[in-house]
Amino acid sequence: MQNSLFPRPVEQYGDSDLLEAQRLDHGELVQFISHLHGLVTRAVSLPPNVPSEQILSLKEDLDMAYETSSGLADDQSGNHSAIRELTVVIMKTVRSGADGDRLAESELEAEEQARAAHYALLEYPIVADLLRPDTLIGADELAATLLGETPEALAAALSLFDAVQLSELVSESRMLLNGRAGTETAQDRLAQMEDYLMEAGGSSVN
Repeated sequence: MQNSLFPRPVEQYGDSDLLEAQRLDHGELVQFISHLHGLVTRAVSLPPNVPSEQILSLKEDLDMAYETSSGLADDQSGNHSAIRELTVVIMKTVRSGADGDRLAESELEAEEQARAAHYALLEYPIVADLLRPDTLIGADELAATLLGETPEALAAALSLFDAVQLSELVSESRMLLNGRAGTETAQDRLAQMEDYLMEAGGSSVN
């Protein structure tokens, strides 16, 4: 579906292009599955009294794997469940080491809440796309892309930006929509951006 707000027309792809994209998606998925199996092996092979640095490193790698899988093709619910289960096991180990330390326990609780919130954001494809290091969303396409999202997806995406970035997005979106007819839905998304920016304590540069 064409988005008239984009700076250039969306290319039309043929069957061969689609097959190549599917091949690349499959290769990416196979590579990830291999990486996930490696993480599982690391988790089940942890010896007793393992140094905390190894546990924390594995936990960080699991968090990154969850984020990576959210941007892959096909249904990732199975991989997500596996990563969640592994993370629960790892966190139990971490919690046992913090038993009785109220500050450490409080920090772990806050970390788990932050992780749950991050996982929820990753349910929105736009969030996973934006977080990919090789995202296909160009800098000059970002405003147009966000203006085409649903209110819920836009709210999730906006949480990734700081006040300065939000201000720039609002200004770019205003310029993009200025004088354009038939953009009522996009205007609604712009208003949502403006409200979000105001709540974040920022102001647009225009």
